[in-house]
Amino acid sequence: MIASSHVTPPPEPILIVRLGSMGDVIHTLPAVQALRNAFTEAAVGWLVEQRWAELLCAPGAPMRGPRSPLRPLVDWVHTVDLRGWRKSLSTLLTIQRIARVWNDVRSTRYDMAIDLQGAIRSAILARLSGAGTVWGPAQPWESPASMWYTRVAITRGAHVIEQNLSIAEAVTQTRLRMPRVQFPRHRATEDRIDCMLTEIGVHAFAVLNPGAGWGAKRWPAERFGSVATSLARDGVRSIINCAPGEEQLARETQAASAGAATLLETSITELIALMRRAKLFIGGDTGPLHLAAALRVPVVAIFGPTDPARNGPYGTRSIVLRNPASRTSHTRRSEPDEGLLEISVENVVSAARQLLHDSAERAHG
Repeated sequence: MIASSHVTPPPEPILIVRLGSMGDVIHTLPAVQALRNAFTEAAVGWLVEQRWAELLCAPGAPMRGPRSPLRPLVDWVHTVDLRGWRKSLSTLLTIQRIARVWNDVRSTRYDMAIDLQGAIRSAILARLSGAGTVWGPAQPWESPASMWYTRVAITRGAHVIEQNLSIAEAVTQTRLRMPRVQFPRHRATEDRIDCMLTEIGVHAFAVLNPGAGWGAKRWPAERFGSVATSLARDGVRSIINCAPGEEQLARETQAASAGAATLLETSITELIALMRRAKLFIGGDTGPLHLAAALRVPVVAIFGPTDPARNGPYGTRSIVLRNPASRTSHTRRSEPDEGLLEISVENVVSAARQLLHDSAERAHG
């Protein structure tokens, strides 16, 4: 997209509301980066679920104040723990925590809030922020959310990243270039990952991610293990990424790899550092895939019931594998999608080798 020379006067300051999940926060980053680039002098805050805050701010870094490599995109990070709060909503401690967060948000005196989630809860939180103007999509994910907006944007584009950017364009009233996003860079963590890779003797490696949000999106773990075995013959080791609750899948993948894959359990900050060093990512529609794409790591995407046109890898070299038998659905079934099971180990290994070959050609080109 080509930027025009005219940008509306910036509001001061701006609150972004995108609570989760990991992939959805990553899909929002380009729109926020574009807003930052358009409104260079505006302060920007972000209301996000606590467990995803490391995508915006490195652990131990201040959540507000001058931006730095530890918090490169936003001036304030406000965290909520909606899942945890629901479990103890009537306790004094929870009430105090909610009040503390909300006092922090309202005391910032946001001029504008932009709901980039389109859910009822995110729209309500945007309105309760006290901002005079609340933007949201004209057709939000949950249609009643629009009752809490004062301004709406008609979204464009097939991919959710493009749709989010179109909301930023409505806010700025200008065409915006798709920017490259910045993630926090924590020097000690970067050094720790380097030491960890040296200790296990891994240099050229692929990240395998057997987990996904629900069973219908999960390609079998033993097949990931077989992919690792094949890649090892080409001199590429595999690192298995494991999110909380996916430990069994990761262990099954490791066992099936016959020693070709190593399991590493990482924090989000560690995963960012690890992904920066990867030659390739292989996995389904899940947060780490979108992190790899945002970091311009080549991606083999194994898709089943979700639509890669909307949720696929964006902005990086990629090969998307999806069988025609797969039908788009967000029903959270526990069993793998039938079409997903039609994708073979050979299909994935062939795609991986093609991307690795292309990378080698580029490196020597």
